[in-house]
Amino acid sequence: MKLNALRDFQAVAERGSLRAAARQLGVAQPAMSRSIQELEKELGVTLFERRAKGVSLTSMGELFLRRTRAVRSELRRAQDEIAQARGAMHGQIRMCLSSVAHMALLPGALRPFHERYPDVRLEIIDGVVPSVEAELLDGAMDLYIGPAPLDLSPRLEVEKLFDNHRAIFGRIGHPLSDAMSLAELVGTEWVTTSATYRAEDELCPVFLRHGLPLPRLVVRGHSAFTFFFSIVQSDMLAMLPVQWARAPLFSDSLQRIEVKEELSALPICIVRRVALPLTPVGEYFCTLMRGAVTRATE
Repeated sequence: MKLNALRDFQAVAERGSLRAAARQLGVAQPAMSRSIQELEKELGVTLFERRAKGVSLTSMGELFLRRTRAVRSELRRAQDEIAQARGAMHGQIRMCLSSVAHMALLPGALRPFHERYPDVRLEIIDGVVPSVEAELLDGAMDLYIGPAPLDLSPRLEVEKLFDNHRAIFGRIGHPLSDAMSLAELVGTEWVTTSATYRAEDELCPVFLRHGLPLPRLVVRGHSAFTFFFSIVQSDMLAMLPVQWARAPLFSDSLQRIEVKEELSALPICIVRRVALPLTPVGEYFCTLMRGAVTRATE
């Protein structure tokens, strides 16, 4: 099986079109079509259903795509690892960072990392682990840093960096900005993050613990900007990591509502696959992020 055939198959699967995949890879469309046909013949299955506008994966194609991503990711990682072991200063790290990791850890790690490895490309996704767990497991994602739920796959290794806390945020001038307890916030609409697998598991236990009615969950965001604009453009509230209160980007628009209740948060962790080492540059990046923890927790 040719590695270029795996490359072509993944491109078609992700773009949904032979023409778009050929354009992306800079190859002729007939050559792309022959590559896919030869791969299907070798496997003895149909990988794509041809449609009037593009193609879609068959059930066999879905199975093969997961393995293809893993094979190509491991091959890329192996090439990077060998090159770096020989002294090369290039490569790639694909990672997902939560808002806490972006705000509190990345600023202390990015400059020294780039100074040491100026030719290493960092691909950074803003998110939390439930949205990228599958990519961590199949090797498409090298690592994740952020809050980690307790019920992660046992195939993932979790290294705790620090315990964290949350605070309640609303827009500047929110009518409940002077509230001093959760009881005063009953009936308010809320924005939730995606740090837990179910949105209800993020806020509901806090209110239940204090004998209060369940909060009204209106928006579930998957990025920091979703949380920010949802809060700023409405009277919705959010329970976010305390690091949001220290972020200059948001301080002119968001107001912390100081309630008396203790609002714990999931610990901030490094998550990666069990028994699969990162490349040397990946390990160095993690070392820098660990070193940034002291400043983050001051």
